[in-house]
Amino acid sequence: MLLTLGLLVGCGAPSIERYADTEPRLDIGDYFQGQTRAWGMVQDYRGEVQRRFTVLIDGRYDGQTLVLDEAFVFEDGETQRRVWTFERQDATTWIGHASDVAGPVTARQYGHAFHMRYRLPIEIDGRDITFTMDDWMYLQPDRRLINRTAMRKFGLTLGEITLVFEPVDD
Repeated sequence: MLLTLGLLVGCGAPSIERYADTEPRLDIGDYFQGQTRAWGMVQDYRGEVQRRFTVLIDGRYDGQTLVLDEAFVFEDGETQRRVWTFERQDATTWIGHASDVAGPVTARQYGHAFHMRYRLPIEIDGRDITFTMDDWMYLQPDRRLINRTAMRKFGLTLGEITLVFEPVDD
């Protein structure tokens, strides 16, 4: 029964290509050039907020390579850092790497949407649990970017992360 449920949940995901004709157009290289600030929360499978955090991102883009240096600060004072490097493959595809993410990540952008799926170990109660992160970003007309990430294990969504990004004006 759990296997059938997992298969049904996995089949329901939208295709990134369905957003090809939407506006405003998102190009992550352009969007994340410079500083970006984000506010987010982690919710468990019941929807209960478990953690809140802010992120300051320094982005550098040279037309081919995008580097995102992310500094997380959680409400309890814990800090984390992740550095993503994305290489543009074509107008819609990027290949990404981060030291704590398993393997290269294929990311795609169409219209106002961006999608990537990757495996990330997260420490919970003193042990690392590796989740499949199903990460979707949607650019809004006011230049804010909404990010929703489903945290999955064995095909079941056990948590969700929601972020809102906003470019920092110099």
